[in-house]
Amino acid sequence: MSELKQNSEKNIFIPGTKWLLNNNINGYKNIESNELATEIIAGRKLEIKDYPKNNAFESSQRVKVKLLEDGYICWLELKEIQAQVKQIYNWQPILFSKKEICMQIPQILDWVERASKKTNYYLWGGTFGPNFDCSGLIQTAFSLKNIWIPRDAYQQEKFCTKIEFNKYTLEGIIPGDLLFFGNDKRCSHVAIYIDEGYYWHSSGIENGRNGIGIDNLKIISKDSISFYYKSILRGAGRIESCHDGTEVDQS
Repeated sequence: MSELKQNSEKNIFIPGTKWLLNNNINGYKNIESNELATEIIAGRKLEIKDYPKNNAFESSQRVKVKLLEDGYICWLELKEIQAQVKQIYNWQPILFSKKEICMQIPQILDWVERASKKTNYYLWGGTFGPNFDCSGLIQTAFSLKNIWIPRDAYQQEKFCTKIEFNKYTLEGIIPGDLLFFGNDKRCSHVAIYIDEGYYWHSSGIENGRNGIGIDNLKIISKDSISFYYKSILRGAGRIESCHDGTEVDQS
Protein backbone atom coordinates (compact mmCIF):
# COMPACT_ATOMS: atom_id res chain seq x y z
CA MET A 1 0.00 0.00 0.00
CA SER A 2 1.41 3.41 -0.97
CA GLU A 3 2.51 5.97 1.58
CA LEU A 4 -0.15 8.41 0.37
CA LYS A 5 -2.95 5.83 0.60
CA GLN A 6 -1.87 4.82 4.08
CA ASN A 7 -1.79 8.44 5.17
CA SER A 8 -5.14 9.25 3.55
CA GLU A 9 -6.76 6.33 5.34
CA LYS A 10 -5.46 7.75 8.60
CA ASN A 11 -7.21 11.02 7.70
CA ILE A 12 -3.90 12.87 7.33
CA PHE A 13 -4.27 13.85 3.68
CA ILE A 14 -6.68 16.67 4.48
CA PRO A 15 -6.92 20.44 3.87
CA GLY A 16 -4.11 22.33 5.53
CA THR A 17 -1.58 19.51 5.43
CA LYS A 18 1.65 20.16 3.57
CA TRP A 19 3.58 17.80 1.29
CA LEU A 20 6.87 17.52 -0.57
CA LEU A 21 6.78 16.22 -4.15
CA ASN A 22 9.35 13.56 -5.03
CA ASN A 23 8.60 13.40 -8.77
CA ASN A 24 7.64 15.79 -11.57
CA ILE A 25 3.88 15.93 -12.14
CA ASN A 26 1.27 17.96 -14.03
CA GLY A 27 -1.05 20.49 -12.45
CA TYR A 28 -4.44 20.98 -14.11
CA LYS A 29 -6.68 24.00 -14.48
CA ASN A 30 -9.64 22.55 -12.58
CA ILE A 31 -11.12 19.32 -11.28
CA GLU A 32 -12.30 18.12 -14.70
CA SER A 33 -10.34 19.86 -17.46
CA ASN A 34 -7.35 18.17 -19.08
CA GLU A 35 -5.85 21.59 -19.80
CA LEU A 36 -2.37 21.81 -18.32
CA ALA A 37 -2.09 24.72 -15.89
CA THR A 38 1.54 24.15 -14.97
CA GLU A 39 4.20 21.49 -14.77
CA ILE A 40 5.37 20.97 -11.19
CA ILE A 41 8.96 19.92 -10.67
CA ALA A 42 10.14 17.45 -8.02
CA GLY A 43 11.15 19.13 -4.79
CA ARG A 44 8.29 21.60 -4.70
CA LYS A 45 6.00 21.83 -1.70
CA LEU A 46 2.22 22.04 -1.65
CA GLU A 47 -0.68 22.50 0.71
CA ILE A 48 -3.92 20.56 0.36
CA LYS A 49 -6.89 22.87 -0.27
CA ASP A 50 -9.58 20.27 -0.97
CA TYR A 51 -9.58 16.48 -0.84
CA PRO A 52 -11.80 13.82 -2.48
CA LYS A 53 -15.49 13.83 -1.68
CA ASN A 54 -16.66 11.76 1.27
CA ASN A 55 -13.01 11.19 2.31
CA ALA A 56 -12.92 8.31 -0.19
CA PHE A 57 -9.60 7.56 -1.84
CA GLU A 58 -10.07 6.82 -5.52
CA SER A 59 -7.20 7.01 -7.98
CA SER A 60 -9.43 8.65 -10.60
CA GLN A 61 -10.05 11.70 -8.40
CA ARG A 62 -8.23 14.98 -8.22
CA VAL A 63 -7.13 17.02 -5.25
CA LYS A 64 -6.97 20.81 -5.15
CA VAL A 65 -3.65 22.20 -3.94
CA LYS A 66 -1.76 25.43 -3.40
CA LEU A 67 1.88 25.34 -4.49
CA LEU A 68 3.64 26.91 -1.55
CA GLU A 69 6.53 28.66 -3.29
CA ASP A 70 4.32 30.80 -5.54
CA GLY A 71 0.82 30.52 -4.07
CA TYR A 72 -0.51 28.96 -7.28
CA ILE A 73 -3.74 26.94 -7.21
CA CYS A 74 -4.16 23.85 -9.40
CA TRP A 75 -5.50 20.29 -9.37
CA LEU A 76 -3.46 17.09 -9.19
CA GLU A 77 -4.37 13.56 -10.17
CA LEU A 78 -4.32 11.39 -7.05
CA LYS A 79 -3.13 8.41 -9.07
CA GLU A 80 -0.06 10.42 -10.09
CA ILE A 81 0.96 11.32 -6.53
CA GLN A 82 0.05 8.21 -4.56
CA ALA A 83 3.66 7.33 -3.81
CA GLN A 84 5.24 10.62 -4.84
CA VAL A 85 4.76 12.79 -1.75
CA LYS A 86 6.09 13.03 1.76
CA GLN A 87 4.34 14.98 4.47
CA ILE A 88 6.13 18.02 5.89
CA TYR A 89 5.14 20.00 8.94
CA ASN A 90 6.99 23.27 8.59
CA TRP A 91 7.58 25.47 5.58
CA GLN A 92 9.01 28.96 5.34
CA PRO A 93 9.55 30.97 2.15
CA ILE A 94 13.08 31.83 1.04
CA LEU A 95 13.30 35.61 1.01
CA PHE A 96 16.18 37.54 -0.53
CA SER A 97 16.92 41.25 -0.46
CA LYS A 98 16.87 43.45 -3.57
CA LYS A 99 20.66 43.44 -3.58
CA GLU A 100 20.86 39.65 -3.34
CA ILE A 101 18.39 39.25 -6.20
CA CYS A 102 20.26 41.77 -8.35
CA MET A 103 23.50 39.84 -7.90
CA GLN A 104 21.89 36.73 -9.45
CA ILE A 105 20.67 38.44 -12.64
CA PRO A 106 23.77 37.69 -14.79
CA GLN A 107 23.54 33.98 -14.00
CA ILE A 108 19.79 33.98 -14.63
CA LEU A 109 20.32 35.50 -18.06
CA ASP A 110 23.10 33.01 -18.78
CA TRP A 111 20.77 30.14 -17.92
CA VAL A 112 18.07 31.43 -20.29
CA GLU A 113 20.64 31.67 -23.08
CA ARG A 114 21.73 28.07 -22.46
CA ALA A 115 18.09 26.96 -22.42
CA SER A 116 17.56 28.63 -25.79
CA LYS A 117 20.31 26.51 -27.37
CA LYS A 118 18.49 23.26 -26.57
CA THR A 119 15.93 21.99 -29.05
CA ASN A 120 12.64 23.31 -27.71
CA TYR A 121 9.13 24.42 -28.59
CA TYR A 122 6.47 26.51 -26.91
CA LEU A 123 4.45 24.48 -24.42
CA TRP A 124 1.45 25.95 -22.62
CA GLY A 125 2.06 25.32 -18.91
CA GLY A 126 5.67 24.28 -19.52
CA THR A 127 8.17 24.72 -16.69
CA PHE A 128 10.26 21.51 -16.76
CA GLY A 129 12.22 22.32 -19.88
CA PRO A 130 13.33 22.17 -22.53
CA ASN A 131 9.82 23.32 -23.51
CA PHE A 132 8.35 26.34 -21.74
CA ASP A 133 5.55 28.84 -22.01
CA CYS A 134 6.48 32.49 -21.60
CA SER A 135 5.94 32.84 -17.86
CA GLY A 136 7.16 29.30 -17.16
CA LEU A 137 10.52 30.19 -18.66
CA ILE A 138 10.80 33.30 -16.51
CA GLN A 139 9.64 31.64 -13.30
CA THR A 140 12.00 28.68 -13.78
CA ALA A 141 14.97 30.93 -14.54
CA PHE A 142 14.53 32.76 -11.24
CA SER A 143 13.51 29.71 -9.20
CA LEU A 144 16.76 27.92 -10.03
CA LYS A 145 18.36 30.60 -7.86
CA ASN A 146 15.66 30.05 -5.20
CA ILE A 147 14.03 33.33 -6.20
CA TRP A 148 10.34 32.47 -6.41
CA ILE A 149 7.93 34.68 -8.31
CA PRO A 150 4.29 34.08 -9.34
CA ARG A 151 3.50 31.59 -12.10
CA ASP A 152 1.54 33.46 -14.80
CA ALA A 153 2.51 36.54 -16.80
CA TYR A 154 -0.27 38.80 -15.45
CA GLN A 155 0.62 37.72 -11.90
CA GLN A 156 4.29 38.45 -12.50
CA GLU A 157 3.38 41.91 -13.77
CA LYS A 158 1.45 42.67 -10.58
CA PHE A 159 4.25 41.27 -8.43
CA CYS A 160 7.08 43.31 -9.96
CA THR A 161 8.07 46.82 -9.03
CA LYS A 162 6.80 48.87 -11.96
CA ILE A 163 9.56 50.54 -13.98
CA GLU A 164 9.02 53.83 -15.77
CA PHE A 165 11.08 53.95 -18.96
CA ASN A 166 11.26 55.69 -22.31
CA LYS A 167 9.71 53.37 -24.90
CA TYR A 168 11.74 55.02 -27.66
CA THR A 169 15.21 55.17 -26.12
CA LEU A 170 14.54 52.38 -23.56
CA GLU A 171 16.25 54.49 -20.93
CA GLY A 172 15.23 53.24 -17.48
CA ILE A 173 15.23 49.48 -18.03
CA ILE A 174 18.23 47.33 -17.15
CA PRO A 175 19.28 43.70 -17.74
CA GLY A 176 17.02 41.29 -15.86
CA ASP A 177 13.94 43.50 -15.92
CA LEU A 178 10.76 41.82 -17.11
CA LEU A 179 8.87 43.13 -20.13
CA PHE A 180 5.10 42.74 -20.28
CA PHE A 181 2.95 42.54 -23.38
CA GLY A 182 -0.78 42.43 -24.04
CA ASN A 183 -3.61 44.89 -24.43
CA ASP A 184 -4.87 47.78 -22.34
CA LYS A 185 -6.78 45.46 -20.01
CA ARG A 186 -4.49 42.52 -19.37
CA CYS A 187 -0.94 41.21 -19.65
CA SER A 188 -0.71 38.06 -21.77
CA HIS A 189 3.04 37.65 -22.38
CA VAL A 190 6.33 38.20 -20.54
CA ALA A 191 10.01 38.39 -21.49
CA ILE A 192 13.31 39.14 -19.75
CA TYR A 193 15.42 42.07 -20.89
CA ILE A 194 19.03 41.49 -21.93
CA ASP A 195 20.38 44.90 -23.04
CA GLU A 196 20.38 47.30 -25.99
CA GLY A 197 16.76 46.53 -26.79
CA TYR A 198 17.16 42.75 -26.87
CA TYR A 199 15.14 40.34 -24.76
CA TRP A 200 14.62 36.60 -24.30
CA HIS A 201 11.17 35.04 -24.35
CA SER A 202 9.35 31.83 -25.21
CA SER A 203 6.72 32.68 -27.81
CA GLY A 204 4.09 30.58 -29.53
CA ILE A 205 3.56 29.63 -33.14
CA GLU A 206 1.21 32.50 -33.97
CA ASN A 207 3.15 35.79 -34.08
CA GLY A 208 6.10 34.05 -32.45
CA ARG A 209 9.06 31.67 -32.79
CA ASN A 210 7.50 28.53 -31.27
CA GLY A 211 10.07 28.42 -28.50
CA ILE A 212 12.80 30.45 -26.85
CA GLY A 213 14.28 33.23 -28.95
CA ILE A 214 15.62 36.76 -28.96
CA ASP A 215 13.69 39.79 -30.16
CA ASN A 216 14.41 43.50 -30.07
CA LEU A 217 12.30 46.44 -28.98
CA LYS A 218 14.23 48.77 -31.29
CA ILE A 219 13.48 46.90 -34.50
CA ILE A 220 10.56 48.51 -36.34
CA SER A 221 10.92 46.87 -39.75
CA LYS A 222 12.24 43.72 -41.44
CA ASP A 223 11.54 41.51 -38.41
CA SER A 224 7.78 40.98 -38.18
CA ILE A 225 7.91 39.16 -34.83
CA SER A 226 9.88 41.89 -33.07
CA PHE A 227 7.56 44.48 -34.63
CA TYR A 228 4.49 42.61 -33.38
CA TYR A 229 5.69 42.40 -29.78
CA LYS A 230 6.85 46.00 -29.78
CA SER A 231 3.33 46.98 -30.85
CA ILE A 232 1.77 45.28 -27.80
CA LEU A 233 4.35 46.27 -25.17
CA ARG A 234 2.55 47.23 -21.95
CA GLY A 235 5.42 48.05 -19.64
CA ALA A 236 8.29 46.72 -17.56
CA GLY A 237 8.90 45.58 -14.01
CA ARG A 238 11.78 44.61 -11.75
CA ILE A 239 12.00 41.61 -9.44
CA GLU A 240 12.96 43.11 -6.08
CA SER A 241 11.47 40.56 -3.69
CA CYS A 242 10.56 36.89 -3.41
CA HIS A 243 7.05 35.53 -3.22
CA ASP A 244 6.01 34.67 0.33
CA GLY A 245 3.60 31.84 -0.51
CA THR A 246 0.43 33.90 -0.24
CA GLU A 247 -2.33 32.58 -2.50
CA VAL A 248 -2.38 34.56 -5.74
CA ASP A 249 -5.34 35.93 -7.64
CA GLN A 250 -5.99 33.68 -10.65
CA SER A 251 -9.10 35.41 -11.96
